[in-house]
Amino acid sequence: MLILFVLILAYLIGAVPNGYIFAKNCANLDIREHGSGNVGATNVARVTGYKVGLIVALLDILKGVIAVTVAQYFLLPEYSMTFVFIAAVLAIIGHNWSVFLSFNGGKGVATSAGILIKLFPWVILVFFIIWVIFIILTKIVSIGSILGAISIPFSIYFIYNNQTSYLIFGILVGLLIIFSHRSNINRLINGNENKMSWPPGDKDEK
Repeated sequence: MLILFVLILAYLIGAVPNGYIFAKNCANLDIREHGSGNVGATNVARVTGYKVGLIVALLDILKGVIAVTVAQYFLLPEYSMTFVFIAAVLAIIGHNWSVFLSFNGGKGVATSAGILIKLFPWVILVFFIIWVIFIILTKIVSIGSILGAISIPFSIYFIYNNQTSYLIFGILVGLLIIFSHRSNINRLINGNENKMSWPPGDKDEK
């Protein structure tokens, strides 16, 4: 029962729709009806401004940190680290498919970042470097996110641990991010993916 409670709680923590809440309260709009329709920080920043987008990003990162912290507190050392990994994945699933938004949500990048900050800080450093470099080069956030996602299992494997459970966790996190970007991938293939200004403060581009 304890494990089930923690897993459900991790999902619900991830499901808190910060993007929807802040767009509604700060700009009086349903973020799902604007921009890409996504409730993640990137779309919030594009639609309502970088300040609100940054707040949402930080809160979404915090969701990942909290979900893992709760799982570690209740499950370790009595239970396997595998259950902490499952809780972390459920927090990402909660963010991407929130029960509070009829199972809609974001793309899981910020929440995944919070999870990796807590579990594998060097991995998120690698992710962040890749993410920043490719956003600067392309002005396309999704490219940085997708390439960063691909790096996750490799970074976990080579930097931390080559155990099967660790590798599977890294693959699942990477695949969840990539899967949530499937519409972005289609736009990239068609050459019409949205661009964002970099550094923040420049006018957004399409």
